[in-house]
Amino acid sequence: MDEKTNVMRMLDKHKISYKHYSYINTDAISGIEVASVLNQNPEQVFKTLITTAKSGKHYVFMIPVEKELNLKKAAKAAGEKSIEMLKSKELLPLTGYIHGGCSPIGMKKFFTTIIDESAKNFDTIIFSAGKIGYQVETSLDDLSKIIKFELHTVTD
Repeated sequence: MDEKTNVMRMLDKHKISYKHYSYINTDAISGIEVASVLNQNPEQVFKTLITTAKSGKHYVFMIPVEKELNLKKAAKAAGEKSIEMLKSKELLPLTGYIHGGCSPIGMKKFFTTIIDESAKNFDTIIFSAGKIGYQVETSLDDLSKIIKFELHTVTD
């Protein structure tokens, strides 16, 4: 791959080993399509979702691409009364990322991050490298060296 994303540069800077993938020359849009064109297990490929709580705080959730975020479980995991998905138009100003290219690494500021407990079933997880068309794969242990996160069951 000739192009490095900011996420890859941050992983390099922290000396975190990772694999990277590109699906730039495909028609893949959804996470399930991306997993398919890259021949990856969709349970191991995670999407990054940004939410807003009733308190006004923002939370990042990483869940398998084939799953949906359970907002009740998400709110409970975050210790909030209720949580809803962030509106698409608010994503770029808040995180610096666009829809489809949002990574838990390298946002404008750090938000509490919760990864679905199912991530523990794998040695590594795959997620956006911060730009549409690019993904990175690393272990939870290595990911914990660059961002803080908790593991909770937040899908059905």
